[in-house]
Amino acid sequence: MRIEEAVLLLKCHAFVHDDVDHPKMETGFLGSLRPFRGQLIEENFHELMGIVRTLAPELKQPALNREVMSCLWSIIHLGRAWAVEPDGMLRSNNLISDEQIALMEEWLNLLSYAVMILIEDGGEEEAFWGYKEYMRERQNNAENGGVL
Repeated sequence: MRIEEAVLLLKCHAFVHDDVDHPKMETGFLGSLRPFRGQLIEENFHELMGIVRTLAPELKQPALNREVMSCLWSIIHLGRAWAVEPDGMLRSNNLISDEQIALMEEWLNLLSYAVMILIEDGGEEEAFWGYKEYMRERQNNAENGGVL
């Protein structure tokens, strides 16, 4: 993925792309939460982690791209506020299950950790170690007949 493509996808996931009719706007990370259609879209999480990996060199720069940081911050903050916090719109309206809450929290923790480490100029190995463990665990569950 090229940087330009990563930024465009990030804007869609953050629901700030100029083209509100872009198909990814409705099904992207934040778009899929409001309105919530009963399912978390795991592909969105993986795409976000790929975007962060693509933008890693940019996130290590002394001057950060304000637009990129705003999108990342919005996804992390609003995802947590809407789906994880007890007073958030999904929990307070009983629209999200306990399993989905735990999964969303895990995704947001892995995403925010990767961004934090990269901004601190840490290595990509450290930034994505949790994500690699997550993927390994999901693969093991799939191989052992568990649910993904």
